[in-house]
Amino acid sequence: NHIKEHTAESYMLQWQRGHLSNYEYLLHLNNLADRSFNDLSQYPVFPWVLADYTSTQLDLTNAATFRDLSKPIGALNQERLDRLLARYRGMPEPRFIYGSHYSSPGYVLFYLVRVAPEHMLCLQNGRYDHADRMFNSVSETWKNCLQGATDFKELIPEFYGNDSSFLENRLNLDLGRKQNGTLVGDVLLPPWASDASDFLKKHKMALESQYVSEHLHEWIDLVFGFKQRGSEAVEAHNVFHPLTYEGGIDCDSIEDTDQRIAMLTQILEFGQTPKQLFIGPHPQRITPGVQNVTRSSSINSAVGELSPVSLCEDSSFEDLTEESRKLAWANMDNLKRISSHKIHKEAVTGIAVTPDGASIFSTSQDSTLKMFSKELKEFQRSISFSNMALSSCLMLADGKTVVCSSWDNNVYFYSIPYGRRQDTLMGHDDAVSEISWFDDRLYTASWDSTVKVWHCSSNNQSSHKRSKFELLAELEHDAAVNTVSLNAAGTLLVSGCKDGTVTVWDTSSYLTLQQVHCHDGTIHQSAFSPDSRHVLSVGDDSCMKVIDVQTGMVISSVKAEEEQRCFCWDGSSVVSGGQSGNLLLWDLLSNTVINRIPAHTGAVTAMWMNELCSIVITGGVDKQIMFWRLQS
Repeated sequence: NHIKEHTAESYMLQWQRGHLSNYEYLLHLNNLADRSFNDLSQYPVFPWVLADYTSTQLDLTNAATFRDLSKPIGALNQERLDRLLARYRGMPEPRFIYGSHYSSPGYVLFYLVRVAPEHMLCLQNGRYDHADRMFNSVSETWKNCLQGATDFKELIPEFYGNDSSFLENRLNLDLGRKQNGTLVGDVLLPPWASDASDFLKKHKMALESQYVSEHLHEWIDLVFGFKQRGSEAVEAHNVFHPLTYEGGIDCDSIEDTDQRIAMLTQILEFGQTPKQLFIGPHPQRITPGVQNVTRSSSINSAVGELSPVSLCEDSSFEDLTEESRKLAWANMDNLKRISSHKIHKEAVTGIAVTPDGASIFSTSQDSTLKMFSKELKEFQRSISFSNMALSSCLMLADGKTVVCSSWDNNVYFYSIPYGRRQDTLMGHDDAVSEISWFDDRLYTASWDSTVKVWHCSSNNQSSHKRSKFELLAELEHDAAVNTVSLNAAGTLLVSGCKDGTVTVWDTSSYLTLQQVHCHDGTIHQSAFSPDSRHVLSVGDDSCMKVIDVQTGMVISSVKAEEEQRCFCWDGSSVVSGGQSGNLLLWDLLSNTVINRIPAHTGAVTAMWMNELCSIVITGGVDKQIMFWRLQS
């Protein structure tokens, strides 16, 4: 059996994207933190998520129904916390706020006594605990966790499972008689639960609710993350006894056998903090675009409307017709901005989007690759490969890998499912300016005056095998190459250099088909028309040139009022981004500007358009990405 290795980060991304439920994710984290159902001293720990165990109806749309997941149990009652902090400040080192833990064998068996009585009897020297201290009522247990001087326990996974036997005295155990004379039997459930099964069903609904999905990362920070230890733990009032932490004491250094056994017994019975899995803040889950039950969103944009999938409803990309694209271009002057987001610290250099439109990636001169979620409506992840600027990015067809080019001469492969850099291609002697991809071939343009063609194999996202890069060809130029692009079929390549030369290459023979010096100065972008018959290029001479691929003739030349930095085009119409920050709509047949749309406050440096030609995303020197949509 080959067991696939998983990391906390890989599970995190699956959870964020909704591939794992909150329950499944917590089980995975417990497992990674060495918690096991087979170890009472390190039993899986789950949070209390509800604060309402007294109402007749459970309202999961009301924030007041839920426990504050940003605080440990001991900090939920401010009055009790004040007393604990007063004691903590007067305590000699090593200091701790809580004298008992949130998970220990005694707490686990407190919940499971009705299904594991023999374990409780073993722990309690052959007898059950006092009847009034038993797990008699969910509501009373929660109340005691809020008010008890030494009760800070969390829950166990069984509270969110399907087996209700731990709530019922099915074995007819003699668990004692309480002070009021009643026998200890089944656990008393909240009024909103009709029976034990209904309780578990609603409890699990609460765990998977939108509120918990939006705030579970805060509890993970406390138990498995960066607020578990150090100054962050002190600030979060999350400091437990030193013996509860992994590595808190070296038992092997205790030479006296009796003392060592006593110390180990104390650690086992007192409770153990899980292994720390995250050293930075845990990202929030990407929740569906429903009204937040805690606060109204401060972002006035609707990024949820970006998705090509949502815009074309249930249509697949294969169903996109030429007619729909023609209709979109005919109405391109109705392009309207729907949102803008400042997520970078320097100019945006590249934009890539997952096939389902759920995530937008952008590269920048600030050296970061940012992952922006249309559902979360803010940037979700920031990745830095080096301290040098990233120059471009693209999305592989499987939607699982983002490829980035960098000024540090390298190309980086970022795995979206695993949330990490998967590969690095070191193949140039100067900055990599732009990249292009078709099938299993990568084309890298560089300021070292070459475009290199690489065959990439074993780039399997479901394995941990590194990709193999085989250099197939090196296309020499007379000057630094600033841009590279393929036609739709992957049969032709166009490169643009800093000396103003556009070169068209045959990708099967790697021979030069056309070489045209058509600009005075650097070429910012060059691209084929959809039918591959023409190439459009823009440069810092403010000119837009159309070259006929078959003849190499410049068949159209437009001198713009300002430098155009990037564009999308359909063969006759162009949407371009100018130096001043405006989007310009050009008709190349008449060489006129049809529309001028105010956009960025600095030069537009990156542009992406979806297959339907109905969505445009732009990036600029003003560090923003903007989302545009065709109005019907």
